[in-house]
Amino acid sequence: MKKDLIKPFYSSFLSCEKDTETILRKLFVEDTRRAEELKRLLVINTRDCLDNRDSQVYKRVLEEMTLPKMVKEGYIRLKPKVVMPEHEEVKSYMIISYDHFTPNARNPKFRDCNINFDIICNDDAWELGDYRIRPLKIAGYVDGLLNESKLSGIGTLNFLTCKELLLDNELNGYTLIYRAIHGSDDIIPSGEL
Repeated sequence: MKKDLIKPFYSSFLSCEKDTETILRKLFVEDTRRAEELKRLLVINTRDCLDNRDSQVYKRVLEEMTLPKMVKEGYIRLKPKVVMPEHEEVKSYMIISYDHFTPNARNPKFRDCNINFDIICNDDAWELGDYRIRPLKIAGYVDGLLNESKLSGIGTLNFLTCKELLLDNELNGYTLIYRAIHGSDDIIPSGEL
């Protein structure tokens, strides 16, 4: 009998889908209190979005705004593009993207990458009162929930930097950048593809 000559291969690009699912679950599902506050910041573009917790309108909006609906309606985007349909209210957005793939220093079969979170908000909705700024508040929740957390790789997700993101006279924000170290979860067994 011939031995199977197809060897498993490694690709860090394929783990991005697992990482995205884990990230979204950590941000919008696992910690329900923080998930609700993050949803409030993205979905309700009013100054009192965090303060007015008893509002029946806000409660209904948040109950109806599931994670798949947030993705479908564009609050969370997985491609680096914000398209503004005519007559649509300007929203707050979080764009998740991957770049700067490099060989892992300890094992060059694996690749590390940067995971970027572009947090973009309408300039009119930035101020929340009491010196709170919407995009920085969103960045705080993302960083608090994700920094040093485990994704699909061998290491943890580590904060690299946060940069101001200036787009135009309506939409601006910040970009959070994390470094992910990939490992054995990126192996594709022989015969699977």
